Amino acid sequence: MTVPKFSPFDAAAIIVVLAAVLSTINARYVRLPQTIGLTIMGAILSALIIVTGRLFPSLGLIHMTRAFVDGLDFRATLLDGMLSFLLFAGAFQINLRDMRDGRWTILILSILGTVLSTVITGFGLKLLLTFSGPDVPLIWCLVFGAIISPTDPVAVIAILRKAVLPETIQATIAAESLFNDGVGVVLFSILFAAANGDGGLSISHAGGLFAMQAGGGVAFGIVTGAISFYAISGIDEYGVELLITLAAVMGGYAIAQAAGVSGPVAMAVAGLIMGNHGRDYALSERSRDYVVKFWELIDEILNAVLFLLIGLEAISVWNESRTMLIAAATIPIVLAARLISVAVPLALLHPFQSIGKGALPLLWWGGLRGGISIALALSIPSGPYRELILASTYAAVFFSVLVQGATIGRLAARYRVEG
Repeated sequence: MTVPKFSPFDAAAIIVVLAAVLSTINARYVRLPQTIGLTIMGAILSALIIVTGRLFPSLGLIHMTRAFVDGLDFRATLLDGMLSFLLFAGAFQINLRDMRDGRWTILILSILGTVLSTVITGFGLKLLLTFSGPDVPLIWCLVFGAIISPTDPVAVIAILRKAVLPETIQATIAAESLFNDGVGVVLFSILFAAANGDGGLSISHAGGLFAMQAGGGVAFGIVTGAISFYAISGIDEYGVELLITLAAVMGGYAIAQAAGVSGPVAMAVAGLIMGNHGRDYALSERSRDYVVKFWELIDEILNAVLFLLIGLEAISVWNESRTMLIAAATIPIVLAARLISVAVPLALLHPFQSIGKGALPLLWWGGLRGGISIALALSIPSGPYRELILASTYAAVFFSVLVQGATIGRLAARYRVEG
């Protein structure tokens, strides 16, 4: 059967129409949080396509749908397109004053916590496969650890927005998810290069690359935010000010990637600067209303599209039952690694800084995984380990969004504050 060709506009139109239809159904009838509702409905849609395609193979429905989903190039769509907007919009909504109280916690969790989680997950997967699965080299297990260790800022911030938590804890969870995302992408690139035979894994070499990309991303984000702040100051035309913020996001991310520094880290830093200093000191009251609402709208639309895409990706990772069982068995490994990687930094920092009651359970269970992990897994080229890593990543993300995302509100209720 000939698979129809979709132009980029056609593909975007189909996804936006699907997101609008399913969002309407969710808002009127299902009434789940949008991130959870769209992920579930996207996965159900994928399952219905698979069942229908197997009952009526002559339709070629599975092949056609897989070709469409694969043609979307989730990795390029997210990492080279949506991510810069999502990170900037997420950081734009974080109050820097609340974040200052937990700054050391954020820094240690983002770096030490992500590295710890990567190592624990990698060794845990290797141990699991020793007893129940194919022989996968340790370096590829560590690649999976780097893929699944960063928490997704889009998922985390979308869920946290519904919970009334102490400001310091909420800002710490949100900011950690923004920065460990960049750290995870850097770790992935280093480990993947070593696994693929493109470079060694010496501590000094890896440390140098990490410092250049992460540190360079922070520096570049400060410069981008400062230039945008200066450009907006003294202007009272909201159209021009919106255009400047768009230029900062799109141009800044592209230049950061080309310069070899972390674009995600740069956008998180630039978003913090513009969402705090820019909003307070550079924007007039009239312009502030337009700019804030614009980035809130961008955040909502891209959230809807992203979580629908996560659900639809189920059709690409559907595999033989043995692989899916191994993938399901990685979920407790990922949860245990997250718990240890949060508990150790908090214990080390406790004599010097505490961010409040409930920090450990909220940081652990609120560490949701999302589209960034799937995008990284999809970027692995075809090979003997790709299917297992992709299936394991999807299982962890799906569990995270559905189970953790659905229950974090109840956990947060124990530490909720009035108002």
